[in-house]
Amino acid sequence: MSDASDGLPYPQRFWAITAQALVITMSVLDGSIANIALPTISAELHVTPAESIWVVNAYQLAITVSLLSLAALGDIVGYKRIYTWGVVIFTLASLGCALSNSLEMLVASRVIQGFGAAGLMSVNTALVRFIFPRAQLGRGMGINSMIVAVSAATGPSLAAAILSIAPWPFLFFINVPVGIAAFIMTASLPMTPRAPHRFDWTGAALNAAMFGLGIAAVDGFGHGQPWPQVLAETVAAIAVTYVFVRSQRGKAVPILPVDLFAIPVFSLSALTSVCSFIAATMAFVSMPFLFQSRGMTTTEIGLLITPWPVTAVFVAPLAGRLADRIPAGKMGGVGLALFTLGLLAIVLAPAPVSWLNMAWRMSLCGGGFALFQAPNNRQLIASTPRERSGAGSGVLSSARLLGQTLGAALVAVSFGLTASAGVGAGGVLAISAAVAVALLAMGVSLARLRV
Repeated sequence: MSDASDGLPYPQRFWAITAQALVITMSVLDGSIANIALPTISAELHVTPAESIWVVNAYQLAITVSLLSLAALGDIVGYKRIYTWGVVIFTLASLGCALSNSLEMLVASRVIQGFGAAGLMSVNTALVRFIFPRAQLGRGMGINSMIVAVSAATGPSLAAAILSIAPWPFLFFINVPVGIAAFIMTASLPMTPRAPHRFDWTGAALNAAMFGLGIAAVDGFGHGQPWPQVLAETVAAIAVTYVFVRSQRGKAVPILPVDLFAIPVFSLSALTSVCSFIAATMAFVSMPFLFQSRGMTTTEIGLLITPWPVTAVFVAPLAGRLADRIPAGKMGGVGLALFTLGLLAIVLAPAPVSWLNMAWRMSLCGGGFALFQAPNNRQLIASTPRERSGAGSGVLSSARLLGQTLGAALVAVSFGLTASAGVGAGGVLAISAAVAVALLAMGVSLARLRV
């Protein structure tokens, strides 16, 4: 296929976008649908609920420890090759999940599936840069954001629908035909420039150790592990991080792109992303507990939260088009201001609250977050040298995962601090803290206007 110097021609661009849409949908859905099936999986595989959580943790951990390394490998061998192999591994691992008859086999398949998903996420936005013309980069980011929002919105409902008519393995088996279709369409993806250097295997190992130990420490702190164990994990994570960062300095193209963080607008965009996803995750994880404490059923809670992702579906494409004309710092600041106001409105909502009264608050959050995301992603990728697009894409995905991990851990801390007052108080504390973090994200976004 063609080497896209400034975007792909039609119809090749259409098929490339379709391939990305299928792949993004699979990876986002598999990050959420397994949560719905955990009680069923726990019962059918005869394991405890605590053990079944590894079905989710194994997937997320595999993505996190391999994301930056696969992004760096994409710079060397080409983003199309990493993406294609990611589709193959993800699809085969999905079949392995569907055929699993024990927790050990399911967790092992989820680890492999996570590595496949990391291959997809690591170079996804880098490919957008070569699929769309430079003048339409924001539009491409907007389409990606819309697909993520649609997948996130439909994930729980789709999982519930499948489980109502079929056993849990079908949650994973459904990926097989979709993966085959996506694999065929990856032929339309553009060929991209390749870097001449070799892959840094030592750096990849240190990167995996850094994220693995860091996540273990944060998760242990959030879930009340004994403090000596948390302290040991924290010290080990800091030590490995120090060695890793020092080893990456001076390398022409490091796995951890310390050279890119020297670009002010790049580092500010990455920090904005981390802070915003911390706030969003804290809200999403804690809201069901808050609403449950106010006497709402599971169905009512789902309906209350739905306006958030639905609004994002409509705002994301518009935000993408505007991102090509309006500075990301300004547009991101406005979006995060709306997001902050929405979170504050949720905290101050009276109890009991009607669906209509909560819908506008959720819509404010979803619309504000979507208004920020597309221009922020565009700014980060556009500030990256074209031949380092894979590194920029890896940082973008890593920032999201880091924010989600920290957000979930902070929710656990909030519930721990308010254990005597009940989950309702924990939910209020978590969302109130999310307001503060969202304000910080807004300030960081606006700081880009001065760079």
